[in-house]
Amino acid sequence: MSNTMHGGSALGRFVNELEETAIAVILGLMTLLTFVNVVLRYGFNTGVIWGLEAVTFLFAWLVLFGVSYAVKVTAHLGVDAVTSLLPTTVRRVLALIAAALCIFYAFLLFKGAWDYWANFANLPQTTGRWFPTGFEEMKRTSYRSWYEVVDIPMPDWLRFIEPMINEGEAYEKLPRFIPYAILPFGMALLLFRFIQAGVRIWTGKQDSLIVSHEAEDAVDDVAHMNRED
Repeated sequence: MSNTMHGGSALGRFVNELEETAIAVILGLMTLLTFVNVVLRYGFNTGVIWGLEAVTFLFAWLVLFGVSYAVKVTAHLGVDAVTSLLPTTVRRVLALIAAALCIFYAFLLFKGAWDYWANFANLPQTTGRWFPTGFEEMKRTSYRSWYEVVDIPMPDWLRFIEPMINEGEAYEKLPRFIPYAILPFGMALLLFRFIQAGVRIWTGKQDSLIVSHEAEDAVDDVAHMNRED
């Protein structure tokens, strides 16, 4: 595979291990919940009623968390049939333009994600149509922290948030601002990773935002399996 890992420092290695562990844990929880529900449904005619909703949220976390990780390790697929024919200088300029567009798009996603999530966390949305010019004045009628998910029960160890965000009212189900928190977090991380990638392209440490020649590399990795002695 032609994807690369970045961050040779101790901090870089720690962050990389943290990201990979988080992705593995989310994927493991999804698999475990699905397996348990299948066994309970077909073996005991019952099931974990909140299992499907939990897996749905975990899948969203996996995607939004993983997309920025794929930017970091240059694992996103792309078509480079045309750009690979261009001179190195032109390819670098096009890569910088692509990075700038991705940074701009990720910034818009981050703003939109914050404005959407803020409604559920009793936090102010940003003002401005494209770029944030400040924060809106919060009104009591705009609070949405009492919104709950459909099935996932409220864990007792999270009850400490009720006085802080729900005026002491008890939650029966998990408040939506908790699973929705991946929206601003994931988009902020995506923005950060695109900025990092842009800097690497600018400094010549990287020549593209995508993995190049993915198919050829995959073929090369398994070519020895098809060779005859």
